[in-house]
Amino acid sequence: MLPDFRLRQRDYLLNISRAMTARLDLSSLLKLTLQSASDMLAGQAGLITLRRNDNSFAPYASIGLPIQALPLFKPLWEDLDTKSDQPDTSNITFRLALASRAAGVTLRQVVALPLEIGLEIIGYIFIFRNHGAAFSENDQHVLSSFANQAAISVQNARLYQEVSAERERLNAIIENSGDGVMIINPYRIIQTWNKALAQQTGISAEEAVGRPCYEILNLQTSQGVSVCHTMCPLIRRPIGGDGRLYAEGIYHRADGLAITYADNYSLQTNADGEVGQVIANVRDITQFREAEQLKQTLLSVISHELKTPVSIIKGYAGTLAREDANWDKATLADGLAVIEEEADRLDRLITNLLEASRLQAGGFKLCLTDLNLADLAKNAVENLQTTTDKHQFELDFPEDYPVISGDYERMWEVLTNLLGNAIKYSPDGGTISVFGDVTHTDIVQLSVRDEGIGIPSANHEHIFDRFYRVDNRLARQAPGTGLGLFLVKAVVEAHGGRVWVESTSGQGSTFTIELPIDPQNRT
Repeated sequence: MLPDFRLRQRDYLLNISRAMTARLDLSSLLKLTLQSASDMLAGQAGLITLRRNDNSFAPYASIGLPIQALPLFKPLWEDLDTKSDQPDTSNITFRLALASRAAGVTLRQVVALPLEIGLEIIGYIFIFRNHGAAFSENDQHVLSSFANQAAISVQNARLYQEVSAERERLNAIIENSGDGVMIINPYRIIQTWNKALAQQTGISAEEAVGRPCYEILNLQTSQGVSVCHTMCPLIRRPIGGDGRLYAEGIYHRADGLAITYADNYSLQTNADGEVGQVIANVRDITQFREAEQLKQTLLSVISHELKTPVSIIKGYAGTLAREDANWDKATLADGLAVIEEEADRLDRLITNLLEASRLQAGGFKLCLTDLNLADLAKNAVENLQTTTDKHQFELDFPEDYPVISGDYERMWEVLTNLLGNAIKYSPDGGTISVFGDVTHTDIVQLSVRDEGIGIPSANHEHIFDRFYRVDNRLARQAPGTGLGLFLVKAVVEAHGGRVWVESTSGQGSTFTIELPIDPQNRT
C-alpha cells in the first residue's frame, strides 16, 4: 500500500487533471496547482510567473500574498538562471527576506522550479514557508510533479487559444466570403450556413442549420428534376477522373426568383479515412449561364434571321438573272422591290447587332441637339404608314410640348422600334396612338399605344433584355432578334430617362418613355 503522503499527492494531481479536462480557465487551474503544492509541502504562500512576449516574466497566479505586493518579489525570478536545469537559489533566500519585509509578510523559506515545455522554460513556480526547516531535495521532487502539471495547463491553454483563434479566423472567412458556403455532416445535415448564402437564398442560418441540405437547397434541372435526390455527388461518388464532387442546378426562391448554383464539395476526413464533414462552396452562376444562353441565342439569330433575307435576295436575283427568261418590266420591278425590301431588313438586323455590340463594349455616345419629339413622331408615323394598310395612326401632343436636348438619330431608332412593334404585334390592325405629355417642368413623356395581342405581366420585367422575346405563337412566327426593345431602353437611359410598358394579354400595350428636357441635369 502506498504511504499516506503519496496517496495525498496522487489525489491532488488527479484533482488538477480533472480540472484540466473540465476546461477551467488557466488562472483557476494555476491557483489550484499552487494550493495543492502548498498543502503537500506545508507552505503558506505560492506564486507562478509566466514568460511574456518580450521574454520577461510576470506574476500570473498566487495564493497567500497580497496582490499589490507581488511586484516586490520581482528580484526572486530575475535572479534565477534560466539556462540551467536547476535554478540557483543561493541568492534567492536573501531576496526573499528583503521582499517579504517590504511586503509586510513573514516568509523565511522558498523553493522554486521552472515550468518547462520541451527545452523551453515558460515560467516558474514558487512555494513559501514562514517557519520550519528549509525545503529538502524530496520537497523539490514533489514540487516538480506540480510544476509539470502547471506547465501542461499553460500549454493546453495556449493550444486552446490558438485553436480558438484559428476557428474564429476560419469562421470569419466563411461568414464574410462572397460565395455561399455551407458545412454539412456525413448525413447531409447542415452545420454551417454563411451570410452570403442567407442573402442569396432568402433563408436565414437559423432556418437552415440542423436540417437536410436537400430540403433547404433543393437544386433542380431545367426540366424540374431534383438534382439533390437523383444526382447528388455525395451519394453517387464519381468513379475515375479527377474525383471532383460537383453539382449544378436551379434553385427557386420563395419569391419566385430562379438562381443557378454550382456546388463544389470538399470532403474532410479523419485519420481512418472516414468523412467527418463536407464543405460546400455554393456559387451563383446565373449570369454565366445566361451569358451562355445569350451566345446560343445570338447564333440562332444569325443563322435564322440573317440567313432568311440573304436566301430571298439570292433567290430573286438568281431568278431575275436567268438567261432563258424574258421578264416584263412589272415582274422585274416586283422582284427588285423584294430584293430592296429584304436588303433593308438585312441592314436593320446588322445595325441592331452592331448597336448591341457597341453597348456591350461601352462605345455608346450621344450627339445632342435641340429635338422636337412631336415632329419626330409625325415623321416616323408618315414613314411607317406606307408599310401597313390595316392600321390607323393618331398623334396627340399638347401645343406647349417642349423641345428637348437629344440625339436625333438615336431617338428616331427608339420611335421606329416602338411603332414597328405596335404594327407587328397587332396583326388584325386597329389604331396606334402616339401621344405626349409634360409631367413636370423638366420632364416629358411620349407613349405609343396599340390594340394588339398584349404582353403577359410576367414578361414585363424581361422584354427589355437582350434577345428576349415573349413566348407566344405570334412572336415565334414574326421575324425579329429581340434586340429592338433592348436598344430602346439603352438609348432612353443614355438620355437620363426611363421606359416601361403597361399591358395585358389580349388588350394591347402602351410603351412610355420619360425624358428630361435637358439630359445634363439627369439624376
